[in-house]
Amino acid sequence: MPGVTRRTFLAFTAVASVVEPTFAEGEGSSRELQALIATHGTAYEALHRVVHRADSSWHDRKSADRIEEEALLAICSHPATSRGDRRAKAEYLLAVEARGRIMECKMACMSSSRSSSPT
Repeated sequence: MPGVTRRTFLAFTAVASVVEPTFAEGEGSSRELQALIATHGTAYEALHRVVHRADSSWHDRKSADRIEEEALLAICSHPATSRGDRRAKAEYLLAVEARGRIMECKMACMSSSRSSSPT
């Protein structure tokens, strides 16, 4: 059996990049994941307000950080069983990572939830 050539690999990659988005467009994320993302967005905004408020105490900041972290961990550990969920979860977590909010332990939690979901 011949090995995969660069040309074959590129041809399949091009087809996959055209076909994959077509399937994903018709399949949105679940309401549960949407709610988790909305909850985290609210918690992140609250954390941002507390951190930048001049009169916030260490306790206020710690509490807001804990709430935001728990909301993020809920997203990370949510089993993304549909293609729409996997796509929405990945896009959201990449956006959060771009802000520098995902730590190694959160990534480990996300990885364990991914391995338990069907492919």
